Amino acid sequence: MPTFIKTELIKKEYLIQKDIKKKIIHEHIQWIKNLKRKGINIKSGFLVDKSKQPGDGGLLILDIDTYQEALEIIKNDPMIKNNIVEWQLNEWIDITQ
Repeated sequence: MPTFIKTELIKKEYLIQKDIKKKIIHEHIQWIKNLKRKGINIKSGFLVDKSKQPGDGGLLILDIDTYQEALEIIKNDPMIKNNIVEWQLNEWIDITQ
């Protein structure tokens, strides 16, 4: 099954609006949990630097049949629906298999 990666950067204006960011991240986590309950293999997390300090970006990994299916799922991400991130969706090809 293909793997798709959504990369994202939180828009600068939301980095300082911590209450809004926290609320939407909570909604994002609930959205991920709901997808997992439906049997979708999905993982999401934020990126940290060498000191384990979070930056302003994240990564979502999704195993699904087609790019279009991945896009339809991703478009419902609260981070995207609330327009707080710049994002990109790509298929990841494992060259080691």
